[in-house]
Amino acid sequence: MGREKLYLYDTTLRDGQQTQGVQFSTAEKLKIAAALDALGVDYIEGGWPGANPTDSAFFEEVGDTRARLTAFGMTKRAGRSADNDDVLAAVMNAGTGSVCLVGKTHDFHVTTALGISLEENVENIRASVAHVVAQGREALFDAEHFFDGYKANPEYALTCCRAALEAGARWIVLCDTNGGCLPNDIGRIVTEVIENGVPGARLGIHTHNDTEMAVAGSLAAVDAGVRQIQGTLNGLGERCGNANLTALIPTLLLKAPYADRFETSVTVEALEGLTRVSRMLDDVLNRVPSKQVAYVGSSAFAHKAGLHASAILKDPSTYEHVDPALVGNRRVIPMSNQAGQSNLRRRLSEAGLEVAAGDPALARILERVKAREAEGYSYDTAQASFELLAREELGQLPAFFEVKRYRVTVERRKNKHDQMVSLSEAVVVVKVDGEKKMSVSESMDDVGSDRGPVNALSKALAKDLGRYQHIIDDMRLVDFKVRITQGGTEAVTRVIIDSEDSSGRRWATVGVSANIVDASFEALLDAVRWKLVRAEAV
Repeated sequence: MGREKLYLYDTTLRDGQQTQGVQFSTAEKLKIAAALDALGVDYIEGGWPGANPTDSAFFEEVGDTRARLTAFGMTKRAGRSADNDDVLAAVMNAGTGSVCLVGKTHDFHVTTALGISLEENVENIRASVAHVVAQGREALFDAEHFFDGYKANPEYALTCCRAALEAGARWIVLCDTNGGCLPNDIGRIVTEVIENGVPGARLGIHTHNDTEMAVAGSLAAVDAGVRQIQGTLNGLGERCGNANLTALIPTLLLKAPYADRFETSVTVEALEGLTRVSRMLDDVLNRVPSKQVAYVGSSAFAHKAGLHASAILKDPSTYEHVDPALVGNRRVIPMSNQAGQSNLRRRLSEAGLEVAAGDPALARILERVKAREAEGYSYDTAQASFELLAREELGQLPAFFEVKRYRVTVERRKNKHDQMVSLSEAVVVVKVDGEKKMSVSESMDDVGSDRGPVNALSKALAKDLGRYQHIIDDMRLVDFKVRITQGGTEAVTRVIIDSEDSSGRRWATVGVSANIVDASFEALLDAVRWKLVRAEAV
């Protein structure tokens, strides 16, 4: 027997936009839609046309997609026909082949939130879906608060779903809108829905993550018979988010029994781009990717303990549930004072440094790592700085340039709007190929500008490195973390800086000092040197 088809429905551009602090521009929505289409999802819900100018503009500008582009809206309002509801008309005017309408299925919400009779709500659902179908569109019905409604009044919740089904809806999507229904309840209720006449081949699932079980709830629904899964990239969504497609998709493709029973439109080849797509979204949102998320996080395949790394050297499956390359991720062997020589050799090998077992340099590197971490350094999260340390110990770190001096000043003054702002000025003098070069840069903590002394230092350092300048021109600082590692008058500041280049490559460096500016400059220096090393700029 062939595998059954599971349909993937992405609602990042609509439900994901309800995340606190998230507001996509039209250009950003077009970029995300293109990435989703290339990934291979079956449906892309583009937003609610008519609800805001951005969503309306998106539907006007988006071109053809392989995925079914879907407009979202609500069932017609009480007291008017589907033909004369301007809100419904705006959704239809988006011209998409698929239309998803949300409607109440919990009797409490019908009488309390809408203030209408239960019978009138059922008729609104029926008439709205019939209106969509009559215009030759594929209709989806989002059964809002379905699971809570089913627990309170199962017959009424089912009546709402049957009304949409009989009116011609292709999909009846059961929504755990409040996110509080546990996976075993979802599985049980889906089973009962199918037993009461709504075919699983017509059912979808839409879960929220308020109990950290949205993915588990979605899989429970699939086990029970639904054949469409709704979710968002990186689990975006209001409150605690929606089911995370970056966890669901690889689970469906790589894990039994799902990989054996089902097929999706996401190919194994496309799956290799999943990590890149996930990080692209975080880049659009200008936020740091979560390191410990399943499959795509930078720590998802990190092995810190020496015992783990030793086993990984023999067989990666000892501590990895899948090959990280399958989702476009990579294995990381971080360095810390817990590391042994097996761990160290593996990490060096990944950096292109082959050192034979028993080489005295291994012991020297380990001792230096442990000594530095005792001073406050952390090479667990600063892999690039560790590589530079190891290269220096091995005599393989070129002296690209020398910093002769640097200075940072901070001035508080009023701007043209009579507001107090800080202006930071950095001066950096470096020696490259025997020639001294002085660079100056400013940074102001004003609205819409780059900010702070560290940013000024970063720009000054990267302003003129002579023959190496073209290599670092595409570098940018993307994250800056500060931690005080000791208290009192002997406090030590640790700074971790994440840098990125135009290829999407990302690396972390560390600096430690009693002075936050010194610590920051040390991390910035390591970031530049690592970039030059990786470019083989000797």
